[in-house]
Amino acid sequence: MRQSLMALLLTALTVLCQSGGLATELPPGLKWISNSDQPLFADSRAKPGGTYRLHISSFPLTLRTIGPDANGSFRPFLLDGNPTLLQQQPNTRAFLPAIAKQWAFGDDHQTLYFRLDEQARWSDGEPITSRDFAFVFDYMRSEHAKAPWYKEYFTNKVAGITVYDPYTFALHSADPLADDELLMRLNLMPKPAHFYPGGQLPKDFVRRYNWKAEPVTGPYYVSKIRKGRAIHLEKVDNWWGYTNRYYQHRYNVDKIILKVIRDTDIALKYFERGKLDAYNMIFPSLWHNKAKGPLYDQGYIHKSWLYNQSPQGAAGVWLNLQAPLMANDAIRHGIAHALNVPKMIAVALRGDYVHQQSFGSGYGDYDNPEIQAKAFDPAQAAEYFRQAGFKHLDSDGIRINDQGERLSITLTYLTKMHTARVVVLKEEAKKAGLEIELKLVDGATGFKSLLEKKHQAAFLGMGTGALPVYWQFFHSANAKPQTNNFTNYADPDMDRLIEAFDTEFDVRKKAGLSRQILQKIADCDCVIPTYAVPFSRGAHWRYVKLPQGLGTELSQDILDANRIELGLFWIDLDEKRATKQALEDEHTFEPVTTTDRRFIQG
Repeated sequence: MRQSLMALLLTALTVLCQSGGLATELPPGLKWISNSDQPLFADSRAKPGGTYRLHISSFPLTLRTIGPDANGSFRPFLLDGNPTLLQQQPNTRAFLPAIAKQWAFGDDHQTLYFRLDEQARWSDGEPITSRDFAFVFDYMRSEHAKAPWYKEYFTNKVAGITVYDPYTFALHSADPLADDELLMRLNLMPKPAHFYPGGQLPKDFVRRYNWKAEPVTGPYYVSKIRKGRAIHLEKVDNWWGYTNRYYQHRYNVDKIILKVIRDTDIALKYFERGKLDAYNMIFPSLWHNKAKGPLYDQGYIHKSWLYNQSPQGAAGVWLNLQAPLMANDAIRHGIAHALNVPKMIAVALRGDYVHQQSFGSGYGDYDNPEIQAKAFDPAQAAEYFRQAGFKHLDSDGIRINDQGERLSITLTYLTKMHTARVVVLKEEAKKAGLEIELKLVDGATGFKSLLEKKHQAAFLGMGTGALPVYWQFFHSANAKPQTNNFTNYADPDMDRLIEAFDTEFDVRKKAGLSRQILQKIADCDCVIPTYAVPFSRGAHWRYVKLPQGLGTELSQDILDANRIELGLFWIDLDEKRATKQALEDEHTFEPVTTTDRRFIQG
């Protein structure tokens, strides 16, 4: 076994040497950082064990994490809980050891040095080494991956790797960056070189590995697939992460079963019958209207609501500039004034969400507070539509042009739960003479259509990191299928701003560039902002336990119901047995609804 491992490492070093990425000595004077004294954020009362049963609304189109169809709603279960080089303390924001036990900054503000934890293992037991981080570049840049965004990013943002030994290497940014941003950019997740023949992606990668899940760095791996019905994730035996103090008392359950239930009402019934253990209730219609009745009143099911301080990704109506009508500036400005977002929030969302004013929010100086979302103003909208040639009204009040063409757009949305929201927008838009045809394309299939740029307008929200990102959404390099430039925006001036933003070292100048970019997006009206959701909440059977205070400042999913996030909850198996017995005996408990406002914004 020892000879086999040594042969593997020698092969890795040979490959790296051939690629020009091998160095013999580290620079002198490096100051290694470990941040081993940061406060813990998991609950020491957490108990290991149990099976956690959740639902997903659609079966994924692939188990690959890159390439066609990979960017779907199941992808967070494959990626988000898996350690990268570093993790972040969600309350202090300090970076902590993960796969890397130490790190050091180069003098050039472009290089980070890493020492790996020798105990880190893939879920199949193979060691995680420098070879796996070098393989990331071949993997992401490969033509066989059919992932243009990643190829571009790992060419023009993350420049390369220098390997010193099997557990020590340096990563290089293409641009000099401030320390925190450099950590964010170079905080990579490895790829398992040993999993692919010869350590290379095969030509038929997309097809051959469509249903072959890679080994992972994290606590859960895909153990069973029931196509169209369910996916099982199982705990890695003796997961290496528990040797790290910051991973202790996290990821506590032994198994996660994700059952495919496409209808939300049916899923809720499964939950209330005890066939699911937790249910995400971000949607106001669920929290206020449906999470009620004897099971809640008698304390069998608890409700928990945590306000957070997490930055908010862009949510809004995204207009495809290459679709009919959308290249016309006046049409887009008219649509912006024809969407009654405040009424949608008040009526369909019970006032729980907040009106987002621009493209994303919660980034401090990177936000542009001078930008205000366009007010709902049917008269102003009608004036813009007249400028675009829609000067007349049809018999039903919808505007038409001289050729009798109706002012009609198709709005694609991706879940039945959003129907009430888009219906408000549709009905209010009629006051401006705009007809909105609603098109529900559910789940992974719907997101695929957006990536392929087949939409005219899309009702969509995107996730985000600690800092705003613009390149993937607005750089002309991504105005093509299979990227996140959902608007097909392409403008040389914007390209220059984004490139300057990505390469700017001075934080104040970088924030100024961010505000300019946000102003251009607002002026274009290609993404019309809707709302932000500064909280996480859900319902769970009383044996599903949450930490004291429910979560952290950055907790976006306290129950890990939509992603494997921080893994702070646990199942109390004794409480589960007692709850089952109480149901049989008709013994009741006090109702519990917990709201944690410690981190409330504003």
